[in-house]
Amino acid sequence: MKVTVVGAGAVGASCAEYIAIKNFASEVVLVDIKENFAEGKAMDLMQTASLNGFDTKITGSTNDYSKTAGSNIAVITSGIPRKPGMTREELIGINAGIVKSVSEQLIKYSPDVILIIVSNPMDTMTYLTHKVTGLPKNRIIGMGGALDSARFKYRLAEAMECPTSDIDGMVIGGHSDKGMVPLTRLATRNSVRVSEFLPAERLQKVLEDTKVGGATLTGMLGTSAWYAPGAAVSGLVQAIACDQQKMFPCSVLLEGEFGLNDLCIGVPVILGKNGIEKIVEINLDEAELSQLQASAVGVKATNTLLNDLNL
Repeated sequence: MKVTVVGAGAVGASCAEYIAIKNFASEVVLVDIKENFAEGKAMDLMQTASLNGFDTKITGSTNDYSKTAGSNIAVITSGIPRKPGMTREELIGINAGIVKSVSEQLIKYSPDVILIIVSNPMDTMTYLTHKVTGLPKNRIIGMGGALDSARFKYRLAEAMECPTSDIDGMVIGGHSDKGMVPLTRLATRNSVRVSEFLPAERLQKVLEDTKVGGATLTGMLGTSAWYAPGAAVSGLVQAIACDQQKMFPCSVLLEGEFGLNDLCIGVPVILGKNGIEKIVEINLDEAELSQLQASAVGVKATNTLLNDLNL
């Protein structure tokens, strides 16, 4: 199993590290445009192999995509990170060109590759990848919902002062502060609805904190977070590589599901060896469906910005 990670910055390097430590891939290739940067990150990570007990080979490449040939899965993290006060939407002009070029290079050397998109604005970059590559919809996956759900579960565990492993919860919708739809009604602690433990006003605070999870960290760190995004990506990669048939909310191309068409947005999917094995149409109540539809309007508005880029 060969995995490529494009972008050797904080998120890409964390992703490569988590994949290597889980020891399910034979090789991870890091690619970056900066001279010797990916090679240096790969060498640094390989020097942890004896300490962390993994056998995955990690190599680096300065913009030479021939070294990615034969990749089963590729992760695109490349692009500029979000700065304090910057919305994901403001990134589109720069990152769209990068994602288009990267995806085309990956497919040139690995025509059967499954792509996982991390670059922001993630839903629009996932949609762009569909438009410029023409790959089957099962082979293009946006990461956002997996990360947002992890942040949701963290906030729920924090509110209930319990282990995060007790918590099950999901965030659907767009990967943006306004677009996220944390499903508080369906969230549970060991199969018991969280509403049994928390009053409505505390649940609302959890919802609001989840929505601004990325912006909160950007404000604190001065740049985008990297540990949780890297871990989220590694979870998706492992589910595909090991054919785990696990359910994650991911940004995928919808063609009528949930009453939505011609956009990529976060919904529950089953991930396995073919990438997206199935889109799971869970039953949403009227309020949740309305929020998802409103989120879709916002995502489509961002998608229209692609029309001005002549890509």
